[in-house]
Amino acid sequence: MAKRERVVRMSVEQPLWRALTGYRVLTMIYAVLLAVFGKDHLGRQPFERPWVAFAYLAFLAVWTLATLPKVRSAASCTKRFLGADLVVALTGIMLTPIADVHSQTFDGPTLPSIWTAGAVLAFAIKGGWRWAAFASTFVAAANIIQRGEPSRDTFHNVLLVWVASIAIGYVVEVARASERTLARALEIEAATRERERLARDIHDSVLQVLAMVQRRGTAIGGEAAELGRLAGEQEVALRTLVSSGLVPPTRVSEDAAEGAVVRTVEVDEESPGEEPPCDLRTLLAPHAGSRTSFAEPGAPVLLPAPAARELAAAVSAALDNVRVHAGEGAQAWILVEDEPGEVIVTVRDDGPGIPEGRLAQAEGEGRMGVALSIRGRLRDIGGTAEVISVPGQGTEVELKVPKAQVSRGKAGSAR
Repeated sequence: MAKRERVVRMSVEQPLWRALTGYRVLTMIYAVLLAVFGKDHLGRQPFERPWVAFAYLAFLAVWTLATLPKVRSAASCTKRFLGADLVVALTGIMLTPIADVHSQTFDGPTLPSIWTAGAVLAFAIKGGWRWAAFASTFVAAANIIQRGEPSRDTFHNVLLVWVASIAIGYVVEVARASERTLARALEIEAATRERERLARDIHDSVLQVLAMVQRRGTAIGGEAAELGRLAGEQEVALRTLVSSGLVPPTRVSEDAAEGAVVRTVEVDEESPGEEPPCDLRTLLAPHAGSRTSFAEPGAPVLLPAPAARELAAAVSAALDNVRVHAGEGAQAWILVEDEPGEVIVTVRDDGPGIPEGRLAQAEGEGRMGVALSIRGRLRDIGGTAEVISVPGQGTEVELKVPKAQVSRGKAGSAR
């Protein structure tokens, strides 16, 4: 058997990094165009010392383009980069009154303009609302100092950046918590699926043998009765273990920098190609005998081989229940119907039937034959199993597998 690792990444914050990358480029271009084509309140060139403004904007353009890889993910966006990026924004704010002495008299844009918000948003996406509050506080202080005598518009802009960055940081924290919860849910689901698979195999082999040893030993008596008693005790212990214990998780979840990650180790068959479709009739035909009648269509009933084997195993489990609960002398009938959209297999017997509530009681006692060996198998291949029983009139187990759902059902159980 060959093993391969399947990695499922779930990240709602990754689109935020992509949006931030685009925001930084666009706002950098906007700041440059604003400096080149912008006018002051009198319609003149906005800078008294244009060489200061354009030197800073040239550096800003180079910095923005050179650091694009740094804002592609949380892993690449380091604390050192965030600090340097914030310093670039604060430097631009403080250089504004040097480039234009009238900037303190009239409310106008700073040299980096709205590019500054991108530096604060990087803090928010990387570290959450606390980091956002830290960075926006420095930006607010720089804006107030730069204005000298800040106006109402200044306070409005500062408050807007502060609230927006904190809100985005909080949303990112909630998204990360949701990703971790989802990863844990997938891990538990995978462990439960594996437990059910093992429980089916144990029920179809070990538990059936122990139950048979118990019955035969009790019937023979003597030393065989003691052997039967021990087999019965082991059956009860094994049923309890199967019904209550989870196997070690088959998936390992992480909270990676780019979002939750679920790593799954899957086992593949040695054969590199897919198995050809299997005729369900060939798998069910061996069950026919003196006390089991088998009715089949004249044409092959083709299903994917794994689905056909699971369906045949469910039929076998239903027949085991007939022999155990209806008695060795009970008559059983197997009917296979190949409908256009689904395959239906019906297993019926003429036994005493199942009292109402007995299946739920048996499941509570750890007897998982119907729950796992029949319904669990059908659920894994996208089908359904229905048990119809009337006391004194026998039991009917109807197994349905939609043809369009077979492959998807198997794929869903592996996710």
